[in-house]
Amino acid sequence: VRCTGGAILDALVDLRRESPTRGRSFMAELSAENGHALYIPPSCAHGFQTLEEGSEVFYQISRGYVPEASAGYRFDDPAFGLDWPLPVTVISDRDRALPTFEGRWEEA
Repeated sequence: VRCTGGAILDALVDLRRESPTRGRSFMAELSAENGHALYIPPSCAHGFQTLEEGSEVFYQISRGYVPEASAGYRFDDPAFGLDWPLPVTVISDRDRALPTFEGRWEEA
């Protein structure tokens, strides 16, 4: 994931069953100015918040996109403890309807 215009705060949560960092989150500011990129391993939850109007995000995925296989969890899920820097004012209906992760550490 890269930010090619503006700036975003990118977040990931490790959901990998055998990972020593399972359940931990990581956040990083990505911007056109700093040029940083972030690799998100398979089985990690991922989301971002735009920090500047008109921000652009570029990302590649390892497999072709299959919309019906797309899944996720709520951005404000207390299980993840993410501290977003700005109030969430725009969110898609799809993302607003995502479930919480509650009780799924045993399943994931």
